Amino acid sequence: MLDTPEVSLVEYGVSVQNGFVPEVPPLRRLGDSYYSPWEEIVQNLPALIKAGTVRQAVDDLPVLSTENLQQEPEWRRAYVVLAYLTHAYIWGGEKPRDILPPSIARPFIEISNHLELPPCATYAALNLWNFKVPSEDTDLTDPDNLSVVTSFTGTKDEEWFFVLSVAIEVRGAQLIQLILDAIHGASVDDSQRVIGYLEQLNYGFVELGELLERMYEKCTPAVFYHQLRPYLAGSKNMSSAGLPNGVFYDLGEGQGDWHQYSGGSNAQSSLIQAFDIFLGVEHSATGEQKSHGKVQTPVRTGFMQGMRNYMPGPHRRFLEMLTHTSNVRNYAMSHKADSPLRDAYNAAVMSLGGFRDRHVRMVTRYIIMAARIPPPNQTSQVNLATTTSTLMDNSHDKVAEGVRGTGGTDLIPFLKQTRDTTKATASYVD
Repeated sequence: MLDTPEVSLVEYGVSVQNGFVPEVPPLRRLGDSYYSPWEEIVQNLPALIKAGTVRQAVDDLPVLSTENLQQEPEWRRAYVVLAYLTHAYIWGGEKPRDILPPSIARPFIEISNHLELPPCATYAALNLWNFKVPSEDTDLTDPDNLSVVTSFTGTKDEEWFFVLSVAIEVRGAQLIQLILDAIHGASVDDSQRVIGYLEQLNYGFVELGELLERMYEKCTPAVFYHQLRPYLAGSKNMSSAGLPNGVFYDLGEGQGDWHQYSGGSNAQSSLIQAFDIFLGVEHSATGEQKSHGKVQTPVRTGFMQGMRNYMPGPHRRFLEMLTHTSNVRNYAMSHKADSPLRDAYNAAVMSLGGFRDRHVRMVTRYIIMAARIPPPNQTSQVNLATTTSTLMDNSHDKVAEGVRGTGGTDLIPFLKQTRDTTKATASYVD
């Protein structure tokens, strides 16, 4: 392993062992009894949602101060709690609620500012900071060893959906050091070392893809689609689901603002974006729905770039550092098309493309196909699931254009373009 002293992973909140997942398991509950009103609701969240009383419970909350939050794990736990309460409040009724009360909005914005995150359910809230283990020496790369702390539905399907991402993150942690070593190897023109690292990355991407496919073991498409997915939706590009203006974060005393945020999305995984940056994959897809060949709303940056704003600040800065230092694609392109280095680089790119192939197939099964499965109980609710199903019912085509992802994208076209862009990064000719 080459020494890369110029990169301090600790500075970026990255663990050698766990990657972007904290080395110490997240708090299961805020210890200060002052925050018991939050914890009591969120611990009973599935039952409150099912009974249709979650909004009343939130409305009855006092406006709590954030002054009692001290250590980072406490700020993170508070962020997870308020993220779940926010999305349960917005989507936990017959129609979405577009005004978030001060009891949630005020502390959530303060906590989000501290963590450099938006006040919504991000990948960090749902995955990175929301798991528990039976013991400190638990193997986090096996999702069977993990469970969630907080849940919308209380189902095993939801738990499996989230803990599998945690396992993938930790399994991928070993690849972060390989990336840094490969960059250093390219900077000192050590092609043999770079080839070795690329070959290990190739194998690592295949392993991650195989782990991803374990989703089918314990997460049922119908449960994911009808019960969980509506609560993952954000407030951006959600007009069809009942939020044309987004959500008003009411701070009280006549203060507050309208906000539109993407919902929880795996595009907010710093690990996957780190792979793209390292390999020189540049995504331009915006995820916007097109009309007559034109994007409806002008977008200055691609969706993947925008998703970095939904990552914890240190993780976002790690990707920025990687963007400035990554040199392996240029180094590979400086060698002949049939050279071992180019072959190793192209193989790694195609393996990452293969990972995205698996993801596209999974999304098709869990969203596009699941949209045609009737809900377990007839409902008059308006949310991402019901509007997508209506769209699919009214469509005479098998093409799923117009189906929104939780992040607000035009889902399938966006994912396919992202996959194709990845594979196109490989170069077999000079």
